[in-house]
Amino acid sequence: MPVGRLVYIALGSNVGDRAAMLTNGIEALNAAGVRVLRQSSFYESEPVDAPPQSWFLNAVVEAETSLMPLQLLRALMRIEREFGRRRTIPRGPRTLDLDILFYGSSVIRAKDLEIPHPRMKGRRFVLVPLAEIAPSLRHPVSHKTVSQLLAETSDTSQVKRLRAPSERNELTCRRFPSL
Repeated sequence: MPVGRLVYIALGSNVGDRAAMLTNGIEALNAAGVRVLRQSSFYESEPVDAPPQSWFLNAVVEAETSLMPLQLLRALMRIEREFGRRRTIPRGPRTLDLDILFYGSSVIRAKDLEIPHPRMKGRRFVLVPLAEIAPSLRHPVSHKTVSQLLAETSDTSQVKRLRAPSERNELTCRRFPSL
């Protein structure tokens, strides 16, 4: 794959075998032209701004892709559908949720896509795993680091680290080998 843009993608699941959904979702990213370079630990988090439902398992990956932003969005939505995601209840339970957090240092405000993710700054379930792998990454609009965003967020929801990538199988190691 040609060298592409550095992207950060959040993963979440609260239906079925959540760990398997995230692990297999990461593998599906690699197959879709999104080469995963690093991943965070898995974190369990309570639902935020959502109807009552099971707790989520969350992670963030750093990846490289030559897909353009809308192509990347379509690829993520296709993966979600392949994993059984159905958008029937707004902010409802989901088998697999994939969100683009950053696409290089791009700022995109389109009808179907906003980058950086517009609600990221108020979500510990995104900021905690992102800070694990990219604490010094700067938000292209606020120019604050991820660590600063985490320290300043008003979100007080619970986010618990479950396992480090090295505690899972070799397919989900922290650093992926170059292909």
